[in-house]
Amino acid sequence: MNKLLFWNLLLGIALLVTACYAPNEQRPAPTSNVTLPSTTAVSVPEPTMSAPAPTPTPVNDEAIIAYEMQAAFRFFWEQANTNPDSPGYGLIRDRYPGSAGIASIAAVGFGLSAIIVGVERGYISYDQGYERVLGTLQTLTRMEREQGFYYHFVDVESGKRAWQSEVSSIDTAILMMGVLSVGQYFEHSVQQLADELYAGVNWGWFLDPDRQMFYMAYRPEEGFSGHWDFYAEQLMLYVLAAGSPTYPVDERPYYSFIRHVGRYGNGEPFIHSWFGSLFTYQFSHAWIDFRNRIDAKGVDWFANSVAASRAHYDFAVAMDAKYTTLGPNAWGLTACDGPNGYEGRYGAPPSGYDNRAHLIDDTVPPAGAIGSIIFTPAESLQAMRYYYSLEPLKGVYGFNDAFNLSRNWYATDVIGIDKGISLLMLANYQNGLIHRITMAHPAILAGLERLGIEQLQEE
Repeated sequence: MNKLLFWNLLLGIALLVTACYAPNEQRPAPTSNVTLPSTTAVSVPEPTMSAPAPTPTPVNDEAIIAYEMQAAFRFFWEQANTNPDSPGYGLIRDRYPGSAGIASIAAVGFGLSAIIVGVERGYISYDQGYERVLGTLQTLTRMEREQGFYYHFVDVESGKRAWQSEVSSIDTAILMMGVLSVGQYFEHSVQQLADELYAGVNWGWFLDPDRQMFYMAYRPEEGFSGHWDFYAEQLMLYVLAAGSPTYPVDERPYYSFIRHVGRYGNGEPFIHSWFGSLFTYQFSHAWIDFRNRIDAKGVDWFANSVAASRAHYDFAVAMDAKYTTLGPNAWGLTACDGPNGYEGRYGAPPSGYDNRAHLIDDTVPPAGAIGSIIFTPAESLQAMRYYYSLEPLKGVYGFNDAFNLSRNWYATDVIGIDKGISLLMLANYQNGLIHRITMAHPAILAGLERLGIEQLQEE
């Protein structure tokens, strides 16, 4: 049966349920000067809400968006260390329920910005958000760093390096985007700490001076490894480095990485990532609004992500008859959990130099299509309606990480970065919330200017 027709017919008889909210337009100063919440909650609590009850009929788009946004926010709020006496206060688990006790700094970066969404949507009060953010930034100031860069995975209780993980340039960049966004939003002491953390990152230290490319990783035992030599999610890295008030890096690294152009079928050509994973076209755009901006080589990164998202959708449509999961209602292949564990090679063509770098096994993560909602809103909402109809895909924190109908497999975990890109992009889709806040930060504007990514003049 044609899956698209089936679900459109099903949705045609659905009852409409309205979900709305009133954004918090005021940002009062906090009512107290405490540096940590006075809560006595234990660190990394279990979920406080049970999994959503089965839904007999689909609901409208606004209600589905609200479902995923609130559930994703709860992940970042509940799966943080909330023990005020812990050195790891505010650190957020990399995933749940797996990898207990392990936080990732990328999850913390997404989670900081998630608190802005929580305040604006009314999930928490301004004061609750302020206290959590302030305590988290204080934790970050005490954690072990290398020239301002953080280890990828850390112990959620102590904040110390876990799993002999690497010092990560991109994960530090994601963290700094979250740090700058909450500084801009909450102001006061939060802004002071945020600016100090950002100013402490020595971006040039992570740069290979011979190739003018940022390294990917550093380990004290081994030194630097890998290069950001191909387009991926690292656009934010160049903007942050170029806008730094203390350790600025010029535009050369931004114009040094390989920009390989490909296309899928008769679609628009675009600069693609190696594995073709959809998150690579999304992460930087969660904070930086590239719309109506063009660089010195004529690249429009927003239009590039539109073309990439459309290619993913078109590929899924073309594969509808071949795969059980993949199709017009389940699309957007990106790094996620799969039946055999976490897989970073999930993607769609174009990939590599010969379209053979990506991996497909019929596993689809909801975060793929949801994270592209500002690029392909109609197609992303279509996918969300389908995901919402699959009860085994839904858990206490919204959509679980992925599913594979060919294997009758549904993920049991949620992953912080996948919940994060879903939440922030949904907030941007609704009213540009994270974009408006982040794009008001002087360092982001300075970085874009230094890179030559200019705003197009309106006619």
